[in-house]
Amino acid sequence: MKILVTGGAGFIGSNFVRLLINNSDHEVVNFDKLTYAGNLNNLRDIENNKRYKFIKGDICNPEEIKEAVKDCSVIVNFAAESHVDRSINDPSTFIKTDIFGAFTLLEEARKNNLQFVQISSDEVYGQILEGSFTETSPLMPRNPYSASKTGADRLAYSYFSTYGLKVIITRSSNNFGPYQYPEKVIPLFVTNLLTGKKVPVYGAGKQIRDWLYVEDNCEGIKACMEKGRSGEVYNIGGGNELQNIELTKNILKELNLNEDRIEYVEDRKGHDFRYSLNCDKIKTELNWKPRNEFKNALKKTINWYQENEGWWKPLIKNK
Repeated sequence: MKILVTGGAGFIGSNFVRLLINNSDHEVVNFDKLTYAGNLNNLRDIENNKRYKFIKGDICNPEEIKEAVKDCSVIVNFAAESHVDRSINDPSTFIKTDIFGAFTLLEEARKNNLQFVQISSDEVYGQILEGSFTETSPLMPRNPYSASKTGADRLAYSYFSTYGLKVIITRSSNNFGPYQYPEKVIPLFVTNLLTGKKVPVYGAGKQIRDWLYVEDNCEGIKACMEKGRSGEVYNIGGGNELQNIELTKNILKELNLNEDRIEYVEDRKGHDFRYSLNCDKIKTELNWKPRNEFKNALKKTINWYQENEGWWKPLIKNK
């Protein structure tokens, strides 16, 4: 099967492309605009594989999509603006890329009767103080990023409902692991600490997130693509809920550093307090569960950044 992966040079997308090349017989076309977060260095290890091809392009451009999708059976859409702070400062880019870009892809999928996998986020649910979100929980996004992801999520579902397109939607919790751009909390904190800086913790750091190792998420997405039911949503979570301050202290401990490296800063506007996913559906239907224990995965991630300064140092110089 030939698969078009949009946003395949980004963090989760590149890990997904690598999984497909190394652990399947699928052919992969990686379609990426190569904005600041897209980096072909993420895929140097497989760039010469005969089953892999890269095309630079914009998901908002119908002609570029039409050319890229030739002979493909599936579109997996990772392409999106994804940083909440950036969305607060400039929502327009998020609306265009995340919603109109998804529309452009869905139209091409409809015309060619392709399977469409939309990569969504737990943030579309908004915050939850007790319990966990199921796939049928109301969607209540609370910032421009999560609202744009909600728009794409529901637009994808509408193509299933209206046109009968085979659509599957995944909503994952906070990902971490190798090749994550150093604006997100774990790589930001690790690279700050490795360069002698402090780490900025919003408010008192009591916000709670569920952490999912990127390879586990990619395996879940692959299972959804290959075995998931059309028109369905699948939550993919790590089952590792931590307060942000607990996460920070875990990182400091792994690097043998003291808590004086923490700098408490003004809280983010509209900051969601807690995310939590119920993942019984994917575990029961698709026999998926995360393989990586959080502590070991965090250690692996920190070690990767320690050993790959040549990958991230040029990126933080450009921030």
